[in-house]
Amino acid sequence: MTLPFRQHLAALRLLAVLTLVLGVGYPFAVMAVGRLVPDRADGSLVRVDGRVVGSRLIGQEFAGDQWFQPRPSVAGDGYDPMASGASNLGPQNPDLLVTVKERKAAIAARDGVPESAIPPDAVTASGSGLDPDISPAYARLQVDRVAAARGLEPAQVTALVEDHIAGPDLGFLGAAHVNVLELNLALLTLPGQGA
Repeated sequence: MTLPFRQHLAALRLLAVLTLVLGVGYPFAVMAVGRLVPDRADGSLVRVDGRVVGSRLIGQEFAGDQWFQPRPSVAGDGYDPMASGASNLGPQNPDLLVTVKERKAAIAARDGVPESAIPPDAVTASGSGLDPDISPAYARLQVDRVAAARGLEPAQVTALVEDHIAGPDLGFLGAAHVNVLELNLALLTLPGQGA
């Protein structure tokens, strides 16, 4: 065998091995790992009575005073997972400042609180526009409105909020937060609050 022929044969063998390892083996290994954590691999879907009502990872809109409200969204027409993204407006942008002021006034009127008590996450969208979590301060701010709309004692709703506060991820990444979908679904478990 000549040297060029042996080199080509070695290259073809290497191509075949790498194709099997990286083109077949690696994708199947990644898929297998994904199956070990199906909740995360399938989008962390939340089901109620076998029906998908949302995802723990994607914010969604809730209409009515009886629900805790999420962060504002600028994703598409609002909470559109196919159009995730931020407004890209800087903190001194006049349009953003007007929008924040309008949101503060609306929340203050809806929840009966002074504008100075409204946390930043209540009036600003996240980088994705689809953040499923709010700060504990924003959740607590909404307690009286939700309790009144549902005919519940504020202490009952406050206890529910406190039970749904999650600490920073891995104990040190980010801040404490409350998942709005999980909190709203927990409201339905209270006596007389079924779907």
